[in-house]
Amino acid sequence: MPLKVSEVAELAGISVRTLHHYDEIGLLTPEEVTEAGYRLYSDGNLETLQQILFFKELGFPLKHIKEIMSSPSFDRQEALELHRKMLLEKRRQLDKMIATITKTIQHTRGEIQMSNKEKFEGFDFSHNPYEKEARKRWGDEAVDKANAKVGSLSKDEQAAWGEAMNAIYTKLAALRGSSPESDESQAAIKEWYDFLNRMGQYSPEAFRGLGQMYVDDERFTRNIDQFGEGLAVFMRDAMAVYADRHQE
Repeated sequence: MPLKVSEVAELAGISVRTLHHYDEIGLLTPEEVTEAGYRLYSDGNLETLQQILFFKELGFPLKHIKEIMSSPSFDRQEALELHRKMLLEKRRQLDKMIATITKTIQHTRGEIQMSNKEKFEGFDFSHNPYEKEARKRWGDEAVDKANAKVGSLSKDEQAAWGEAMNAIYTKLAALRGSSPESDESQAAIKEWYDFLNRMGQYSPEAFRGLGQMYVDDERFTRNIDQFGEGLAVFMRDAMAVYADRHQE
């Protein structure tokens, strides 16, 4: 029996507005729309929605999900197997991080002692989940140079690099309520520009494009906004101002 949009939303734990959006962009078209305008979803629609949500859970943007699922070569069974492998790897990584956090809590309470090596178990900067996206946008050479530089660092150096990156995000998050054009905002975003250029080569214009991707790609937005809601938008605007002021 076909389900109404409100029933599908409740079943999947998403909003009616989200389902309307999926319909509008051609990602999930309901089996039927009644004369009164009600969307009705079939079992096949529900299978498609499940697949979409698996992709979303793994960080794929809607545009790419649509491209993948509309391809004649798309194999649902193969995709499900891949999703399972990726989620198991994600769980493995999370389990290691949870163990490290638990030990750190015990360490701060004075219940156990942690070695420096134990403090960073679970952190892994050698794998970049956005590498394919970066290669597509900026080309193999730039990414290879950045990867080579990161890969040449020791585990402790990679951890220090991650801490420095998080410190800049935290500083920018504290400024996100101010104007992106302010001296303080521009000083902080310059730190981000200089940090990125220690790992690769970014012209002011490439820096602007990167900032735009922070907003266009929901994977980046979700991760950046963990430091404070609206941070990705603030960084985009501040990066655009910086690029305007430092045209080559």
